[in-house]
Amino acid sequence: MSETVAATATQPLLSTKGLGVRYGGVTANADIDIAVSGGEIVGLIGPNGAGKTTFVDAVTGFVKAEGEVVLDGHRVEKTSPHRRRNAGMARTWQAGELFADLTVAQNLAVAVQPIGLRALLLDVFTGSRPPAGVVEEALDLVGLGPVADRRPGELTLGQQKLVGVARALVGGTRMVLLDEPAAGLDTHESREFGQELRRIAATGVGILLIDHDMSLVLDVCDRLYVLDFGRVIASGSPHEIQEDPAVVAAYLGSAEVQGEEIVPVDIVDAPQSDGAPEVDGATEIDGAPEKEDS
Repeated sequence: MSETVAATATQPLLSTKGLGVRYGGVTANADIDIAVSGGEIVGLIGPNGAGKTTFVDAVTGFVKAEGEVVLDGHRVEKTSPHRRRNAGMARTWQAGELFADLTVAQNLAVAVQPIGLRALLLDVFTGSRPPAGVVEEALDLVGLGPVADRRPGELTLGQQKLVGVARALVGGTRMVLLDEPAAGLDTHESREFGQELRRIAATGVGILLIDHDMSLVLDVCDRLYVLDFGRVIASGSPHEIQEDPAVVAAYLGSAEVQGEEIVPVDIVDAPQSDGAPEVDGATEIDGAPEKEDS
């Protein structure tokens, strides 16, 4: 059972307090406090191995974590992933492959398939379909209604990415956590993807966005949190984050200095390492089925 937190007029849709994840002696996340309101896009950025995907795993219940996770006024940190999903919180995966032999609409229907023995028996003997209109509503939300009967291989990469987002949104999701949803998109596709995210947020859905496409993140996000070695080192507006010396140091390894003055560097142009750095003496290990942390 989830615990109810006293509601206030400014209560965020999702918040964490003191969230931490440890694997033995390795600290992957430590004392993370964030908040996302309905209709808001909040970015979570940081170098590879900073702990971003582990944070998403913890919030959505796929790894054991310390601290509080509050969804729409209810504490959910002790509930299972599927109960958090039923409560209105969903996430995407870095390796979010679609079923190539199913249509777009069928890919979404899988996400709202009932679970349990009774549901399995009903599916075997009578078949099962999602409630009327649920799949169509999610596809319309991301602008993919016209391609509902196509297979993923017939879509552009940008459209395939949006199918992944729609699969997370289907079934009344109010809070969605997107883990590198724009990976592989070119500049034009990324810009169009960002426009769709703004349309989704305008309906009241809260979005936590993780991506290394800094042009996308800085363009669409209302606020940003920056992680480094599992801890929040900065938060604020995109403009404030771009000028924060701690963020520059985290992305480049050290701040550029002229005399005693720190010169901000545009983090859009900051290089990203292909390999994940070590976290407190060991490489971060994800508890969910991603190959590596973002």
